[in-house]
Amino acid sequence: MEPIIKISVVICTYNRAAYIAAALESLVQQTFNKNWFEVIVVNNNSTDNTEQICKKFIADHSQYAFYFLNETQQGASFARNTGANLAKGSLLCFMDDDAIAEPDYLEKIVDFFETHTDAGGLGGRIIPKYIPEEPKWMSYYVASLVGNFDYSNNICVFQQGKYPLESNMIIRTADFKAIGGFNKNLPGVVGTMRIGGEGKDFFYRLQALGKKIYYHPGIIVHHVVEVNKLTKKYMYRVASGIGRGERRRVLAISRWAYVKKLIEYCFKLGAAFILAIQYTLQGNPAKAWPVIQFRVDAFKGLLNQ
Repeated sequence: MEPIIKISVVICTYNRAAYIAAALESLVQQTFNKNWFEVIVVNNNSTDNTEQICKKFIADHSQYAFYFLNETQQGASFARNTGANLAKGSLLCFMDDDAIAEPDYLEKIVDFFETHTDAGGLGGRIIPKYIPEEPKWMSYYVASLVGNFDYSNNICVFQQGKYPLESNMIIRTADFKAIGGFNKNLPGVVGTMRIGGEGKDFFYRLQALGKKIYYHPGIIVHHVVEVNKLTKKYMYRVASGIGRGERRRVLAISRWAYVKKLIEYCFKLGAAFILAIQYTLQGNPAKAWPVIQFRVDAFKGLLNQ
């Protein structure tokens, strides 16, 4: 008799040869019974040796239910949906290919859903692991672009309009199917362009079904951030991708929804200038301009520039 798979971890990967093994190793080191979870690695057109590393790791840990497959249609939404469609667990956990899960990660997730039967979705804390160290210009408001996420000190339900980040999110498989998975019109990174917001759209649709989405600060992954890759070009791609995704999402609702989003972004840009002034007066001028640049780049994406 086959063991019951309680949770399926889906990891989408693209050119992460340097970090994917550590992500997989963190799942091997879980305190959770290895017979109760599976890991599905979806390779999304990597051009480095990510595939070879993954296949070797899986062969070396054959006692674990680790699987590898390819998704040729570029974009995280496509890859995540492909992995989820093969999952056998009653819970779906999405984790990044450069993240490292705490040893009790899966155990806490399953325990949470077993004790919170009203939970439709769950998000956890994401702690940046800066290599070699956090840059002086990084601030709370910009850190979200590199995956930093710490919503609350306590277990709580996300307020309306708030949601987990995709690199540490869990949902009941039945609910994932009910909302049709990730929106393929918001694919994530495609080539040199990002069309983001797939997680936001995902959880908005889940909330529209009346599902409660919780945050648990003890469900933790550490996300690798290579500081030398945080170039202006990279930060623009991430920030503008947020705006570009919002453009697609709200225009699918109505033209008026887009106009309201433009007004909202105007207010956010104004707030960024105020924050920049505060950082300067507090003696942290290095943090000032990146806050403004974030909102400018996001606005450009919203205008499809």
